[in-house]
Amino acid sequence: MKKSFFVIPLSFLAHILIVNIVLYALTPVTYKNAFTIVFINLAWFFVTYSLDFYPTARRESFSQSLKNFFKLYILFGLVYFTSFAFLKPYPYSWQYLSLVYLMICALLMLFRIFFYWSRNLVRTKEYVHTRTVVIGRDKNLKKIRRIFDIPKYGYRYMGYFDNSKSNSPTYLGDIESSYEYIFNNKIEEVYCLASRLSKDEIKHIMNIADNSLKKIKIIPDNKELFSRAMSIELYDSVPVLNLRASPLDLEYSNLIKRIFDITFSLLVIIFVLSWLTPLVFMLMKLDSKGPLFFKQKRHGVNKNTFWCYKFRSMTKSDDSDTKMATKNDMRVTKLGKILRKTSIDELPQFFNVLKGDMSIVGPRPHMEVHTKQYETSVEKYLVRHFLKPGITGLAQVKGYRGEILRKSDIINRVRYDIFYMEKWSILLDIQIITNTVTNIFMNDKKAY
Repeated sequence: MKKSFFVIPLSFLAHILIVNIVLYALTPVTYKNAFTIVFINLAWFFVTYSLDFYPTARRESFSQSLKNFFKLYILFGLVYFTSFAFLKPYPYSWQYLSLVYLMICALLMLFRIFFYWSRNLVRTKEYVHTRTVVIGRDKNLKKIRRIFDIPKYGYRYMGYFDNSKSNSPTYLGDIESSYEYIFNNKIEEVYCLASRLSKDEIKHIMNIADNSLKKIKIIPDNKELFSRAMSIELYDSVPVLNLRASPLDLEYSNLIKRIFDITFSLLVIIFVLSWLTPLVFMLMKLDSKGPLFFKQKRHGVNKNTFWCYKFRSMTKSDDSDTKMATKNDMRVTKLGKILRKTSIDELPQFFNVLKGDMSIVGPRPHMEVHTKQYETSVEKYLVRHFLKPGITGLAQVKGYRGEILRKSDIINRVRYDIFYMEKWSILLDIQIITNTVTNIFMNDKKAY
């Protein structure tokens, strides 16, 4: 952010004050031990420094910074509780110290929310705008302009230069005239579209920018290959584009999701399935012949096959592994209609989650025959197999569950699954679970 030299020091100072004020007010004995105070404050500095916690990208939002915040909570929490080992005897109970720590976390989070709110507000003011120009014009110009036009990012787009003349009001002239314009109009950031510039032109612009304290950024010629999930990795000094990046590529993200899956599944198994399973068993024996559970081979992560479990909701048939349930399907039993309408038939899949074959939230697993059908007829269908399948998913809460009546149903399902993979967060998982439960009580028309 322009004129933001003091933002990082002030943020650091505010956080340190919050930590120390809460500790002084709620655990005053702490301040009778100088070593403990020095330990806590130095630990805060080293933890935030190791996480690169304070420097934020211009386009970073509050939700994007949450993963760093949770890592900070975990690491600083370890420091916090360790620090009380220096106080003997312990003047406070562990329950009380936990509440104090939660108070610190809550106040830090509130300050972070205020920081992003005030930052976005300040960036809407004229005097903090970053003046930018673009050199070159291709399909990326419109895309980058959409970013410049968002007030909270704090850009002021002046126009573009290109050797192809245009009547556009933002056209400023040919590439040669851009050099003088950059000097005379206090331009701070120059964006170069590589597809429209030669190697010598880019080098010349880089020299001008370096010698005049202007930031230069190159937008590569993407050949229409890039995606919103793309990331750049450095192999030594060689930049490599990862076109299918996901937050779940990171080990800690997978760990958080797995811990959530195990915890949630155990709660459902212990407090719901423990009494619901015998009840369904008794009702099923009165309703129809057959086993309690129905199992079917489905494709999971990396297209690996696993047994997916459900409460049986249909009579036994030869096409159970090839034909989806349809509206008014004669195979569905009387009890099965209730189980399917309320999604109770899916609950045994929490055992699949506990085993590690599935996740609570993810793309719904399809039958093997359907995978073979769609992998050749639906573009990017197999991308959804980069993730563990889920009991519920983003596509399902958006209305694309159950029977596939039109090709657009499976296409949109795949699009939502890929969007989920690219934008995963634990908060998104919680939101999808909440929407799934809500849909059960709102008479989902596709629950049959």
